[in-house]
Amino acid sequence: MSDSSRPFAAIVMGPSGVGKTTTAKGVADRLGWEFAEGDEFHPKANIDKMAAGIPLNDDDRAPWLRFIRDWMSEQSDAGLNCVLTCSALKKRYRDILREARSQVLFIELDAPMDLVGERMAHRKGHYMPTSLLKSQFDTLEPLDAEEGGIIVSVRDTPEKVIEDAVAALEKAGAKPAGSTVA
Repeated sequence: MSDSSRPFAAIVMGPSGVGKTTTAKGVADRLGWEFAEGDEFHPKANIDKMAAGIPLNDDDRAPWLRFIRDWMSEQSDAGLNCVLTCSALKKRYRDILREARSQVLFIELDAPMDLVGERMAHRKGHYMPTSLLKSQFDTLEPLDAEEGGIIVSVRDTPEKVIEDAVAALEKAGAKPAGSTVA
């Protein structure tokens, strides 16, 4: 199967608190695609480490990224498009995710650290403390032109961010579930 005939896997990426879950759920709802929360793929040891305020290292992230890659491949093998959240902060992390048997497309949510920190301060029930935000921004390697992803500002309303993400996916050739190719 050629890359262009494979289902899409859209990965909504960026530091914690930028709105990945809200955006990915909105895109999944609008397009009728499968949705997954990347944080749910973390082993318990990673969650415990972050909850204790300790940043993850590359060794911690490796199995997590492989679990996500394999889930995307399973969706593609079943003929399903999907959208999921994953910080995917470094290019080498995104390279692992690109190994999925899908058309992988990254949607980087762009926001200044002070705005994200303000949002995180009001977030309830998440294990990622605001104290780790700086380490996330320090680790972030923004998408580069060779990666061919999409960058969407989150300074607008969540509805506008979702609308912009869906429009960019459609421009890349993505279709809502159940639509036929003309």
